[in-house]
Amino acid sequence: MSEPASRSSDADAERTALESLEAARERYARATREIDERGSGTVEETAAAYREATDLLGSYVDRATGTGKENFKAYVELEGQFDALVDGLSDDLENRGAFEAALDALDKRRLSEADFERAREALAPAAEHADLLEEREAAREAVAEARKTASRRLRRIDDAIDERERLLELAEADLDAPVERLREPIERYDELIRERFREYRDEASAREVFALLERGRWYPFVEFERPPAELQRFVAERPAGERSIPKLLEYAGYSRSKLAHYVEDADALKRAVATQQTFLEGIDAGPLTVGWPPGPAGVLERRTRELRPFVDRVADEETVAALREVRALVRDDEYDRLQAAARAVERLTAGERERLRDGRIADELEALRAERERLEAALEEGDPV
Repeated sequence: MSEPASRSSDADAERTALESLEAARERYARATREIDERGSGTVEETAAAYREATDLLGSYVDRATGTGKENFKAYVELEGQFDALVDGLSDDLENRGAFEAALDALDKRRLSEADFERAREALAPAAEHADLLEEREAAREAVAEARKTASRRLRRIDDAIDERERLLELAEADLDAPVERLREPIERYDELIRERFREYRDEASAREVFALLERGRWYPFVEFERPPAELQRFVAERPAGERSIPKLLEYAGYSRSKLAHYVEDADALKRAVATQQTFLEGIDAGPLTVGWPPGPAGVLERRTRELRPFVDRVADEETVAALREVRALVRDDEYDRLQAAARAVERLTAGERERLRDGRIADELEALRAERERLEAALEEGDPV
């Protein structure tokens, strides 16, 4: 059996994160060793002098070339500053001769661009020291970026571990349990309450329906969305609030002149209702259903108890009896086993079931935990700030 793409990509991600961090650290260590071997003080002095020298050349190349008075003045400034730079260098500085050679290239009565180019070429040996410092800084940044990548990978590993642990927990359920014993009464009740609530919503006044929605705020398991404030005030205070929700939605589609024949304040209805059609159309029995799969016994018992007064208000005895039948399920000694099985069957895909059966999920979890341990150990090591 071939290895799944996700498993392969996880391994690739681990190698990339760890290898990138290790490679960045080795790059930084290599650059640091080379600087130390040459003497960090020497490298830093030479690099600073090189940067100052190249800045001078860049600044004066246009102003100090030519035969004019201003050109000669710029040349004198350049020669004076460059001479001071060389004089300020340590006598035993490595590559001091490169700066002296660059100064010699500028020691003319008249300079051309070719002279500036020769001066830059003379500075080439000193450029290596500047390059060393730049490489160390680039390596430092590479280490920081590799640590970020490894940290992101670690967060993804934690998520992947949580997912595998969830799957293994679901696998403990009896996937062959007769979950229909739960499904059938729950689906029957849900179907009945949806139909009865639809009838209630279509026939009752909007004011009565809103009172029902408002009542839900005191019941944690009955999560009706409360109406927007302006719409709530309109329905509570205006005579049109005695009309049904479908009728209000119908009125909202009328022109103001036509609507004036049916309600006292056409403008108020347009403002309150026409702008909230999505909310009104979305009022349904969802908060009064049990849903599939059901929750644990304690949750189902509490939910059905809170649903009862709402079902009494909007539905018939058949629906109330169906709710009683659902509530009675929690007294079944097999409920916990059936509920766990229902949850597992609903949430596990065919592919996940296969990976659970052949042990791949357990293997993946073990590999992820080992990877997390390696990454955590790698990230605990100190790095340059």
